[in-house]
Amino acid sequence: MADRAEISPGDWWRTSIIDIEPGKINVRGYPIQDLIGRVDFVSMIWLYLTGELLTPGRRKLLEGTLAGSMDHGPHAPSIAAARMAVSCGLPLNSAVATGAGMLGDIHGGAGQQCMAFLYRLGEMVDERADDADPVISAVRDYMKTESPFIPGFGHRFHPVDPRVPRLYELMDEAKAEGAIDGRYADLARRVEDALAEIKGKRLPMNIDGVSAAVFCEFGLAPELGRGLFVLARSVGVLAHAYEQGGQGHRIKGPMPRHIPYTYEGPAERRLPDAETGTGPGSTKSGSTKSGSTKSGTDV
Repeated sequence: MADRAEISPGDWWRTSIIDIEPGKINVRGYPIQDLIGRVDFVSMIWLYLTGELLTPGRRKLLEGTLAGSMDHGPHAPSIAAARMAVSCGLPLNSAVATGAGMLGDIHGGAGQQCMAFLYRLGEMVDERADDADPVISAVRDYMKTESPFIPGFGHRFHPVDPRVPRLYELMDEAKAEGAIDGRYADLARRVEDALAEIKGKRLPMNIDGVSAAVFCEFGLAPELGRGLFVLARSVGVLAHAYEQGGQGHRIKGPMPRHIPYTYEGPAERRLPDAETGTGPGSTKSGSTKSGSTKSGTDV
């Protein structure tokens, strides 16, 4: 790597995304004035990420996937955190950052993990071309050798995720139009069937699983899959944060104050000098012990 002193000022930041000079803004080579009003927002996202213009068949599918990922109610940690942040006095930008920052490996990362799984499973299935059912064989081996948990399947809230069937309709349309080849869409469906046979119960695909299938059809890196989910969910976070700001509640905690939490520490105990009233700040007057509901606090 070249010494920092040898790097020319123009090479300090290097990018193939945007070219800006006085009176000129080119995005991936396209003048911004040509893009404005001709290329919609979803297509601009694709252009920024891949450097290419989005075809109509893929645009509808990408748009639907982003729309399905925007929100899942105030009980979703990313949404709840943003609403609590606003109630504590944070401005919208900080509240959105708070919500987006909650999207980690467990809450928000399953789509990326499912993409990695589908890509790996595709390789494993190709290696088992002679098996009677290569998908079941590959899923069994994956669960034994790599991870017993398959991300993107099952939902703690929905018996059937209502977003999945519609997105599969869009994938089927895109395949019919030649916008995708359908390999990963079909593979994800077969994983659902394989899990039902292996586990003895059906684990329906969720939004993370169907989004992963879409993004794998596009050939995106798994990291971009999570990035697109964060981008979409940030819209829901923004809407909830703005709504919360108009409701006027202050310092809203994770649960109402009348709902107690569970205390698991030791029973009340006293310092020896507190028993005799000889310690610093002690008083001779007695105190009355009162029960506590261990409710939420405003501080």
